[in-house]
Amino acid sequence: MTAGAGNRLIPSATRFFEDLQPGDSWSSQGRTITETDLVTFATWSGDMHPLHTNQEYARGTQFGERIFHGPGTLAVAFGLEMAMGWKDRSAIAFLGIHEWNLVAPVRIGDTIAVREEVVELRPSATKPDRGIVKTRLHVLNQRGEVCQQGFWVVLLYRSAAYTP
Repeated sequence: MTAGAGNRLIPSATRFFEDLQPGDSWSSQGRTITETDLVTFATWSGDMHPLHTNQEYARGTQFGERIFHGPGTLAVAFGLEMAMGWKDRSAIAFLGIHEWNLVAPVRIGDTIAVREEVVELRPSATKPDRGIVKTRLHVLNQRGEVCQQGFWVVLLYRSAAYTP
């Protein structure tokens, strides 16, 4: 999902609804998943499944080792996506996730990043100061392999309506 052939690569700066067009895309910085991430997410969420918390159990699975929680990867992806800054000051609300798929495991030591592309823009039918943006999001590991993917939907202000 690189810029080219109809896509504009936009820098990390606040974008309002009218600043976007289908095909705009951007990528986050990477973040390495650590043992601490796994233990913290297991403790915080209460998901103590042995695939995540028991090396001997995990060794006997198709993965051969413990893997990071799928929802934990999604949570990290939210942070990576927000850190890109394109929704700073313009986001009103996160509206949903569609067709989210866990494609490949994320392992301790993997470095993941987010790639995002605008796929649909829809002005609000009832409130002219905002619009709905649908993006395709991929969570990639350090080898460029897709680990998770799907669509995120967010409600954004139009720039003329924004007041700090």
